[in-house]
Amino acid sequence: MQVTQVNMMYKITFYNSKGLSVNCYLVEENEYFTLIDTAMEEHAENILRVAKDLGKPITNIILTHAHHDHIGGLDTMKQLISHSTVYISHREAPLMNGDLSLNEDEPKTPIRGIFPKKITSKADILLQDGERIGSLLALFTPGHTPGSMSFIDTRNHALIAGDAFQTIGGLAVAGQIRESFPFPAKGTWNKEIALKSARKIQSYNPSLLAVGHGEIVNQPHADISMAIAETEQNLNQEKNS
Repeated sequence: MQVTQVNMMYKITFYNSKGLSVNCYLVEENEYFTLIDTAMEEHAENILRVAKDLGKPITNIILTHAHHDHIGGLDTMKQLISHSTVYISHREAPLMNGDLSLNEDEPKTPIRGIFPKKITSKADILLQDGERIGSLLALFTPGHTPGSMSFIDTRNHALIAGDAFQTIGGLAVAGQIRESFPFPAKGTWNKEIALKSARKIQSYNPSLLAVGHGEIVNQPHADISMAIAETEQNLNQEKNS
């Protein structure tokens, strides 16, 4: 485990025996922390230990999306801090409960990735685009999954994007393969919608970009622009091939 502080945010990174990593984040408010994603089941106690060492309770648990490496620790977390409020997007909630069906207005590309089958915890609040949780503004950024969300800290414009981007192997929009870490791309539902969400994130001009897999990128505007341009080129090639 590695803990990295940037402004009012703590990135907690967990590694497995194969060197693969996943991040979750503690966002500091005046009296409490908001946890963004829970990593895997075995990580819950370590997350709580970090918060305890920093001297504030975890009051909110926000889930960017329902893949197993982002919500796997939820049940254990809720057992340990039953008072916490769990948030997930309105669209993502069915996936959290095992319903992978698509809405009538959604492209019929299959929903990909691994979803936990034994999660019993339910979300307390279902988020819509533009709602606030403390200092965080919820942004609906589907593509990796149909209901993925990102969160921007209104105090400093730090943006936590879940798997809308990855930075391992170089910054990439969801769905774009990085051979050193191909798993987020292979678990992406719809690359065209992911591109639209990447543009939406870019429009907020974040001061830093924090992701589910990889390092934080400071002043990421140029890197985001390059990643978007690469995605546009790849999608055009796919359409013309």
